Amino acid sequence: MFDVPFWLWIAFAATVVVSLVVDLLAHRSAHVIGFKEAAAWSGLWVGLALVFGGVVFLVLGATAGTEYTTAWLLEKSLSVDNLFVFALIFAYFKVPRAYQHRVLFFGVIGALVFRGVFLAAGVAVVSRFTAVLFVFAAILFYSVYKILRGEEESFDPGRSFAVRLLRRVIPVRDTYAGPKFFVKEAGKHVATPLLAVVAAIEAADLIFAVDSVPAVLAVSDDAFIVYTSNAFAILGLRALYFLLSGLLDRFHYLSKGLAIILGFIGVKLILQATHKIVSPSVPEIPSTVSLAVIVVVLAVSVVLSLRRPAETADTADEDAGAPEEEALAPPPAGRRDPR
Repeated sequence: MFDVPFWLWIAFAATVVVSLVVDLLAHRSAHVIGFKEAAAWSGLWVGLALVFGGVVFLVLGATAGTEYTTAWLLEKSLSVDNLFVFALIFAYFKVPRAYQHRVLFFGVIGALVFRGVFLAAGVAVVSRFTAVLFVFAAILFYSVYKILRGEEESFDPGRSFAVRLLRRVIPVRDTYAGPKFFVKEAGKHVATPLLAVVAAIEAADLIFAVDSVPAVLAVSDDAFIVYTSNAFAILGLRALYFLLSGLLDRFHYLSKGLAIILGFIGVKLILQATHKIVSPSVPEIPSTVSLAVIVVVLAVSVVLSLRRPAETADTADEDAGAPEEEALAPPPAGRRDPR
C-alpha cells in the first residue's frame, strides 16, 4: 500500500467531476459525434490520464507510477471488448446516433460507481485472504479459454436481466421521445427505450468487471492505484467508441492479444499468491515487465490486424448476394460474452 496524501484523492475527485461537467456541457445538445470530434476528445482523455500518471510518479514514486500506467493501459485494452457490446446494444434498440453519447455518459457514471464498489471489495478481500488470488487467476484462465475456443455466443440485449427488471418496475414505451428517459402518458410516467439502453449497458459493464477487477488487482493491491487507473480508462471509453466506430471488426487479432494478456496476468497472480503464501523465494513479475508485455502484445495485435485483413463472414455474404450490414456488427467469435 502507498501512503497516498488526502489532497491527491481530492485532486482526483475534482478532476473527474470537472471533466464530467465539461463533457456534459459540451454535449448538452444531441448531435452525431464525428471522427474529428471523437479524436479530439480521445486525445483529451488520454492526455488527462497520462498527466495524472505523471503526478502519481512525482508524488508517490516510480513504482506507483508504473503500476498506475500498467493498470490504466490494461483496463483500456480490456475495455475494447465493451465497444462491441455497445454496438450490439445500440443496433438492437435502434438508438439514433445523436442520442448515443447521452446514453454512454450515464453509463460511464454508473460504471464509475459500481467499479469503485467492486474494486474496494476486491482490495479488502485480497488484503485479508491472499489465497483468493488463485481464484482470480482461475477466472482469467477461463476467460482465455472462452476467447481461444472461438465459439460465437449470442447476446440478446432485450432479454438481459437489467432490462427485464426495468420493465417490471416501470412501463417502457416502444418509441423514443428525443433524448428523454421519461415521458408522461395518460397521467402516468413511463420510460423511453433510452432508459432500457442505459440499463443494458450498465448490466454489461457489471459482467465485464468479473474479468477486469481480478486483472487490475494483479497489477496493484492499492485502492488508489486500481481505482484511479480504472476511472480514467472508463472516462475515455465513450470517445474511443465513436473514434473506432466502423473500424472495430478490422482488429480481428485483438481478441487473441487480449487472451495472451489475460493469460499472462493469470500467471502473474499465481506467482504473487505463491510468493506470499508458499515461499518468498518464488519470483514475482515486476510491474515494468507487465507494462512492457501489454504494450508489445497490443501493438503486435493491431499491426497484424491491419497487415493481414480477415476474410469476414460479411465478404461471404456479399458474394452470395446477401444485403450488407451496417458498420459495427455484433461481437465476432472469441469476444468475451457479456452475460
